[in-house]
Amino acid sequence: MRPSIDALRQAWLPVLLLVLLIAVVWHPDPAHAASAGGGGLPWDTPLTTLKNDLTGPVAFTISLLAMVACGAALVFGGEINEFVRRIIMLVLVCAFIVGVTNLASALGISGAIV
Repeated sequence: MRPSIDALRQAWLPVLLLVLLIAVVWHPDPAHAASAGGGGLPWDTPLTTLKNDLTGPVAFTISLLAMVACGAALVFGGEINEFVRRIIMLVLVCAFIVGVTNLASALGISGAIV
């Protein structure tokens, strides 16, 4: 009695996958897109300027003032409506993001620089 095609397929599938895995591991193709350097794009300079502006000492001071102002508005602004409260929370979150970025870099905690 001959084995069915499904049985042969099930028996050879792990062997085929193992052979493919070995071929991929032993014959890696170099990543041509990961070459060092590269051409500068037109928006690199404005984005770098924006990053430097958002992580400088002026941005840190503005974020501290925004945190204090938003905290005071939330504590002492008892009769503000929901829309204004949400805008204040949005400004507070943005101030925390800018402030924590500067605080982390001041403490020496930083991510990878590409």
